[in-house]
Amino acid sequence: MLKLGYKIAPEQFPPSEMLEQVITAEKAGFESIAASDHFHPWSENGQSCFIWSWLGAAAARTKSIELGTGLTCPILRYNPAIIAQAAATVSSLAGGRTYLAVGTGEALNEYSVTLEWPEYDERQIRMIEAIGLIRDLWTGEKISFDGCYYRTKEAKLYTLPKNDIPIYISSLVPESAYVAGYYGDGLLTVGGKPDMQVYEQILSEFEKGAKDSGKSPENLPKAVELFVDYGTDPEASIKNVMKYWAGAFIPALFVNKIYTPEMSAQNGQVVGPDIIRKQSCFSEDPEDHIKFAKKYIDLGFTHLYFHSAASDQVAFLEAYGKDVLPAIKEMG
Repeated sequence: MLKLGYKIAPEQFPPSEMLEQVITAEKAGFESIAASDHFHPWSENGQSCFIWSWLGAAAARTKSIELGTGLTCPILRYNPAIIAQAAATVSSLAGGRTYLAVGTGEALNEYSVTLEWPEYDERQIRMIEAIGLIRDLWTGEKISFDGCYYRTKEAKLYTLPKNDIPIYISSLVPESAYVAGYYGDGLLTVGGKPDMQVYEQILSEFEKGAKDSGKSPENLPKAVELFVDYGTDPEASIKNVMKYWAGAFIPALFVNKIYTPEMSAQNGQVVGPDIIRKQSCFSEDPEDHIKFAKKYIDLGFTHLYFHSAASDQVAFLEAYGKDVLPAIKEMG
């Protein structure tokens, strides 16, 4: 079933404005949100609230919209037991409308506060182990866990989640998508790559992993985040992308030891308006947005998270909800 979501931006806005945005998103017809879990923003211009505090507030102020992280790294600056507790608390507050998306992280958030940044293979193994511990704790049993990286002794969550929280695993390249399918309950990736065959490969590897673990891949969420703008000033939004998000367009930032907003911004200087336009949909024509979304739906994505860098998010959400979402929903 197609689900249309909103990628909310704690790297761009303070938490009080984000509360207004999520309330508007729910009223406008968005069904889910993905909220980044960052310690540092992508540039010195940005914001970076503690997203778990904000998710609790959002749960109390909304009624139907699904709440989750897009994404959390549960392996370095966090102990996975704390993430299990945090997600369970949000689920309890929200009446079960919760998911958790996890990944291997960025040095921007992890190295800066731990001075640790293992090689990718180790981070992936840590993530797999963390997922196992998180799921064990969600059972409500006393868990004595003896892993390679994490240990607990009769640890128990006394406030349990209201739903079986699905865990989506991030994959930006085909090589990691098999792990997402094997260990996860869903996939999360980022759109905009010029070669759409990459997404075919990501989905194919995800499906292989799911089948090998005994799951039916056709029943699993496959989510993608998409940069868009509509109903505001597209050129101003492109400038905002360059101001707040340019570093996110550089693949090296996800693997190298780039751990301050200044370093991120310096690397992001190579990103210009043309690159952003090619990887996004900045248009005042609803049909352009419908065609843009259709490309990903036709590939097999089931969850689309639309991310605008507009300064006026309320205007974007209301316009997109009125003119674009209903037509995309019909395709589902």
